[in-house]
Amino acid sequence: MSDAYSRPVPGHVPVLRLGDVLLVTLQGDLHDSTAQQLQQDLAETISRTGVRGVLIDISGVEVVDSFLGRVLAEIAAQAKLLAARTVVAGMRPAVAITLAELGLTLPGLSTALSTEAGMELLTQQAPAYRPGPGGPRQESP
Repeated sequence: MSDAYSRPVPGHVPVLRLGDVLLVTLQGDLHDSTAQQLQQDLAETISRTGVRGVLIDISGVEVVDSFLGRVLAEIAAQAKLLAARTVVAGMRPAVAITLAELGLTLPGLSTALSTEAGMELLTQQAPAYRPGPGGPRQESP
């Protein structure tokens, strides 16, 4: 996979690597087999490359149902196990309302209003930790 571009393959969701972040842009419906392939591709790419973040742009998605909500949560859980953060960007107001009405939570996911804001969130430096009396403590950057 190149650093800036990945050619789309039928039945696959393109995954682009931008530095230390994988960018996934979802358009329309995500079918079962495509979702499973995406989860596998992301896990393998995170493991192989050691990226720190996954940014999933859902601005092209009209409806987020329980299936897509579960897929997003599973991607976030897998990424977290591989030491990467997941941010969902571009959620439409109607999608947010639907998720709230369905009672769907997206554990392990952060959200951003735009792809740019999501990239900024993922590329911020992690706070430094220094052991002190009684265990580790967090320092301000």
